[in-house]
Amino acid sequence: MNRKALLSLTLTTMLGAALATAGCGNGNSAGGEGGKPLVGVDYPRSDTDFWNSYIKYVPQYAGESGVDLKTTNSQNDIANLISNTQTFISQGVKGVVMAPQDTAAIAPTLAQLEQKDIPVVTVDTRPDTGRVFMVVRADNRAYGTKACQFLGAKLRGQGKVVMLQGSLDSINGRDRTEAFNECMKKEFPGITVFGEATDWKSDVAAAKLQTRLASDPDVKGIYMQSSFALSGTLQLLKQKGLQVPPSDPEHVFIVSNDGIPEELKNIKDGLIDATVSQPADLFAKYGLFYVKAAMDGRTFQPGPTDHDSVIVQVREGLLEDQLSAPLVTQDGASIGGEPTLKYDDTSLWGNAG
Repeated sequence: MNRKALLSLTLTTMLGAALATAGCGNGNSAGGEGGKPLVGVDYPRSDTDFWNSYIKYVPQYAGESGVDLKTTNSQNDIANLISNTQTFISQGVKGVVMAPQDTAAIAPTLAQLEQKDIPVVTVDTRPDTGRVFMVVRADNRAYGTKACQFLGAKLRGQGKVVMLQGSLDSINGRDRTEAFNECMKKEFPGITVFGEATDWKSDVAAAKLQTRLASDPDVKGIYMQSSFALSGTLQLLKQKGLQVPPSDPEHVFIVSNDGIPEELKNIKDGLIDATVSQPADLFAKYGLFYVKAAMDGRTFQPGPTDHDSVIVQVREGLLEDQLSAPLVTQDGASIGGEPTLKYDDTSLWGNAG
């Protein structure tokens, strides 16, 4: 049996078992301490600084939102996420916040939750199909475009760059990849892009970058779609004697994604050149805000919000709150007419201590 068939069988079996036992779960109390509504939050992984930061913010904003928590960690495994969701149902949660990394395979679980009138908010990722109350996410296509414009300007429209992609079964990986490629093709046709799929794994990213630099030692730019690749990339460049200041002709320009404290420090030290800061704190804050709003019967419409973002309708019945995600550089100078923030800007969550 191939992997896809095995996964399908596993998911079907798990859903069937959950449906058979779900009636027992609905008998549990849905209230936490002090009568607060109970919300299930699944952490997608705990092997990156970004997601560990998100995990630390969730309890803080749960208190502000007036909800009690049940939490699980699916460790980047869709089968774990589905199993964790069944646990939430059995515990009587009245809302769920999740960040599915496989944005296609989560559809049957979303349908089950909708059938049970349990609202779902997804953070960071958007399901390929299915309904959720709100998606809390930054514009991931803008991530790819900003990285393209930065590298294109620094390389003056000529040369080679490596794009260390995330997983293409994730809407984030696809959005960042497609936007980066489209921007390069349109604005910097003299730059060759080598796309390397990494499945969001640091060891895979390091191995593929090493192979690419061996075959193309004249690479002058690297776009990391997440900080998962940060340590391995810097280690490899140091080994090859390429960890030199931006003024040196041998310098390899690096753009990352996330905005973790280590990235900001590396920008200050000249080890990398830029990052797109996606808001770990606001993912936690507004994920819980919207799930509480759903339980309270509130509704939202497309348009600007009161927290420097825009709600857009991505398809029929699906809204997405696109939070701000600025490009961060060493000097804060604009790139292609677009403003950036300096690495020490106090508004960055990565500088919040």
